[in-house]
Amino acid sequence: MNKPYLYILVLIVLCTSCTSSELVENWKNPDIETFEANKVLVIGMTADTEGRKVFERKLVSVLKKNGVSGERSLDFFEKSFTDSPKTEEDLKAIEDRLIQAGFDAILLSKVLAVEDRVTMAQAYRNFDDNSRTFRDDYYQSQEIYQYDEYYEEYEVYHAETSLYCICPDKERELIWKAAIDVTEPDNIRKAVGDYIKILVWALKEQKLLITKIAKDEFYYEGIDL
Repeated sequence: MNKPYLYILVLIVLCTSCTSSELVENWKNPDIETFEANKVLVIGMTADTEGRKVFERKLVSVLKKNGVSGERSLDFFEKSFTDSPKTEEDLKAIEDRLIQAGFDAILLSKVLAVEDRVTMAQAYRNFDDNSRTFRDDYYQSQEIYQYDEYYEEYEVYHAETSLYCICPDKERELIWKAAIDVTEPDNIRKAVGDYIKILVWALKEQKLLITKIAKDEFYYEGIDL
């Protein structure tokens, strides 16, 4: 199968199968054309521990199938990591620890709940702020871990994923971020699967992390094209 037909097939699969998630915002650092990483830390920020486990496991698995070395934050950090707030000094030490362990990128995903699409403007209020570092983003968002009831009454989740470079020889900066709506949050596994399909497709389209596809193949969780 040649590349043009493969590309069309990928789009068809996305349009027909991603019924619970939708890419609504997408920003890429204009100074960066492509970005590859030696090792990526995958962080899911949510008070739903089971959802976080499913998300991090599936995303790391899909990244590895696409030739990207990744590790779950649940495996790298101790279990008590999210129990208490982290200071900016703590987060600076964490970045240094990650660099020493061979990481040069962080893929941070967080869930923000909104009741319906009318209130989306409030959820997007910070999307245009592209000056944040990983430390800023994590520090300002870490209360997400503490509120289980935050998600209980919502029909639509607004989720954001950001890719940060923590390369030791480069400025630590925001590379890319995307906002994705999840419209079936009650079905955790389906929502996570659909979210990851869109996320990985967007990364490939932006030539970020996934820049080399062996044998013209593109892998999703459960789908091998």
